Amino acid sequence: MSQESFPWQDYLAAKFWPSWLGLASMRIIAMMPYRLQLLIGKLIGHLFYRIAKYRREIVETNIRLCFTELSPEKQENLVRNHFHSLGMSIVETSMSWWGSEKKLRKLVTFKGFEYVDQALAKGTGAIMLGAHYTTMEISGRLIALDHDLAVSYQKLRNPLFNLVTINARKRMLHRIFGRDEIRASFRYIKQNHLMWIAADQDVGIENSVFVPFMGNIAATQTVASRMAKITKAPIIPYISRRLDNARGYAIEFLPPIENFPGGSLEQDAICTNQIIEQQIRKAPEQYLWVHRRFKTRPEGMPKLYRQKPRRSKKNKL
Repeated sequence: MSQESFPWQDYLAAKFWPSWLGLASMRIIAMMPYRLQLLIGKLIGHLFYRIAKYRREIVETNIRLCFTELSPEKQENLVRNHFHSLGMSIVETSMSWWGSEKKLRKLVTFKGFEYVDQALAKGTGAIMLGAHYTTMEISGRLIALDHDLAVSYQKLRNPLFNLVTINARKRMLHRIFGRDEIRASFRYIKQNHLMWIAADQDVGIENSVFVPFMGNIAATQTVASRMAKITKAPIIPYISRRLDNARGYAIEFLPPIENFPGGSLEQDAICTNQIIEQQIRKAPEQYLWVHRRFKTRPEGMPKLYRQKPRRSKKNKL
């Protein structure tokens, strides 16, 4: 895809200097040895764990709700390991955007991609059902090394990072779609292409239903049902995992979900949530627990997260 033009002059103000420093650091990290990259990522995550109190509280709440079988000590250990994984995802993003293709190919093993190939051979297109794992960015890059892949994206608040991210994904991927380009993404799938979706985040009650997720009621998006119904493409779940001891990544595709969409949106949402739950439990620290997964609550149920503190404005003299 063609990249967005880059209006450098719009991002030279002092308020963007920290962003430029962060991007320069990511560019340097992309050239380092893989084991060192992960070590740096773990250190970044540990720092984030120490200073990001509000986000840490969100992770602690999610872990407490979803892993009631764990002791408080094991829950806290999972929280800490999640932040390590989160830090690694930052360096993996730099690897995705600027890493050597030769190096990346050595880091990944695939299993079950024949399910995608079979769907594309039938001319139906295919929908990859993923989730917000911390390996999300790197897995997209690894899959796109040899296969046309499209994703949807949400605009970032930082305009500089947003533009850099869009340009990087356009280099890596066959197509990217904004969240408001639903019909265009449907047409893309119908043209016998592969589309990645993740419907595991709380985006409010609109186009969502309340169903169980990890033992709790959660507002769950119905986009998978709608896409499958309109495009007639199979829903193929997949998971990506970061392997221990800097051994790279395992990306596994599961058989297409049978009888999907089913009799109701609630039934479909329960089905997809159960699949995602099973994959989360294989590497729970690698799921994106910093998201307020249970933010939207059924009427009458108490809120689970405290309000994000606002920055106080200093009085002008």
